[in-house]
Amino acid sequence: MAPQTILYIIIAISVVSYLFGEFLDYINLKAQRTDIPDDIATFYDRTKYVKSLEYHKELSRFGFITSGFSFLLSMVMLIAGGFGWLDSVLRPIIGNEILLALAFFGILAIASDILTIPFQLYSVFVIEEKYGFNKTTLKTFFVDKIKGYLLGAIIGAPLLALLIYLIQAIGPSFWIWFALIAAAFIFFMNMVYTSLILPLFNKLTPLPDGELKTAIETFSAKVKFPLDNIFVIDGSKRSNKANAFFSGIGKKKKIVLYDTLIQRHTTEELVAVLAHEVGHFKKKHIVWGFVLSIIQVFFMLFVLSLMVYNENLSLALGGTQQAIHLNLIVFTILFAPISGITGLFMSMYSRKNEFEADAYARETYSGPALAEALKRLSVDSLSNLYPHPWYVFFHYSHPPLLRRLDAIARAN
Repeated sequence: MAPQTILYIIIAISVVSYLFGEFLDYINLKAQRTDIPDDIATFYDRTKYVKSLEYHKELSRFGFITSGFSFLLSMVMLIAGGFGWLDSVLRPIIGNEILLALAFFGILAIASDILTIPFQLYSVFVIEEKYGFNKTTLKTFFVDKIKGYLLGAIIGAPLLALLIYLIQAIGPSFWIWFALIAAAFIFFMNMVYTSLILPLFNKLTPLPDGELKTAIETFSAKVKFPLDNIFVIDGSKRSNKANAFFSGIGKKKKIVLYDTLIQRHTTEELVAVLAHEVGHFKKKHIVWGFVLSIIQVFFMLFVLSLMVYNENLSLALGGTQQAIHLNLIVFTILFAPISGITGLFMSMYSRKNEFEADAYARETYSGPALAEALKRLSVDSLSNLYPHPWYVFFHYSHPPLLRRLDAIARAN
């Protein structure tokens, strides 16, 4: 296929993807309801509900601006041959293909981030601040960015360098070896994320002795959940939004509770939230999620192996010769429709798992307590109670609140 034809296909995929995403955002915005049904009014007062509508309208409208800006940037780079131009600037300076690729992607990542910093600042310090969510300071915002850059250099750069080395040294079968390495890396990160990565950004402290710790340990013992440690994370350092999760693969699990979650929920509600998370473990959602993600990685790398040596892909981006890093960009765009389909099935699987985890919490602990916790989480985060069904189908990894509450109520 000629380079010009490939470029047209790349542009077409980018345009269709952008327009479809904007269409979903638009119909989701229009699906908002201003009335409060009786079953909602019991836990969502009108003032809070109106605030929720305003929050989502503002987020959506701002999203149209940010996505439009990013789309225009990508179109300029594609049509004007910006990617090829950057390659031609760096190639005479950096002779090594691996170092060239690292510099190429490093410059693109930093430049892209810098260009979008005004949007990020507005989102955090204007929109999130306006609706009472933001707790981040400017210092924390920029320190987090620096830490992110460093993590990218320490973790991302070696993985990219290894990928390019294998592509050069092994040939078309490189994908098998890199997929195995990627699987091991994902497994390792699941093991050490809470102990090594998370502390770089947040402070974790052991949950002190008391009613909550006793209730969690009692429930864990009852359902034979292999509890190791319970930590409290200072989520309030950045946001008022709350969450909870557990980490670790194997016999010992660490539970992490956001301090904002503890502040706003009763002990019974917190244990119900924990029971939901334990449900994911008991139903083997974590294991199957890991397996499915590895299958996706193997498939993606196999498709990459069919494209990465094609010189015309590099020429389509304005390059003067085959360049692995240029082909990686083309692959990312051309693979997007396939990635969208696999992501869609993963979201459907995830929503099914959420219903099953809710059912587990209801059966082993308390359906009403879980329902109250979900209601409070929804109100506190100003979540969208009436998302458009299509938006849910394509974007939601969790079922909408009202469907979850209905499932819990029908089972009681």
